[in-house]
Amino acid sequence: QVQLTEFGGGLVQAGGSLRLSCVASGRTLSNYGMGWFRQATGKVREFVAAITTSGEITYYADSVKGRFTISRDNAKNTVSLQMDSLKPEDMAVYYCAASEGGVGIYYTRITNYDFWGQGTQVTVSS
Repeated sequence: QVQLTEFGGGLVQAGGSLRLSCVASGRTLSNYGMGWFRQATGKVREFVAAITTSGEITYYADSVKGRFTISRDNAKNTVSLQMDSLKPEDMAVYYCAASEGGVGIYYTRITNYDFWGQGTQVTVSS
C-alpha cells in the first residue's frame, strides 16, 4: 500500500502561481499512474490532471489546460502540479491519487485510483 501526502497549498492572489507536491511512502511511485483532483466547497470532486507511470503522457481537464502542468520524479517518489495564472474558480482542496493499473483510458474517474492523499487547500483571492 502506498501513502500519499500533499504539500504546497496556500493562499495566492488571482494570477499568481502555486506548486503542489505529492510525496509517496510505502511503495515506489514508478509503478503507479498518478492523478490530481480537486473538490471545491459544496461541489463534487473533479479531475484536474493525470500522468502515466513513465511521465511521457499527461492529461488535463479543459479548465486548467495551458495553466497547470503535472510532472513526476520517480527517483524522488514525487508528483507535482505547477499551477499558474490561478483563478478564483481554482480554489479547492487538491488531492493526489495513485492508480495501480496506470491511468488508462478512465483517467478522469475517481474510481480509477486506488490510493488518495489527505488533500491540501488552495485559496485564490480575487
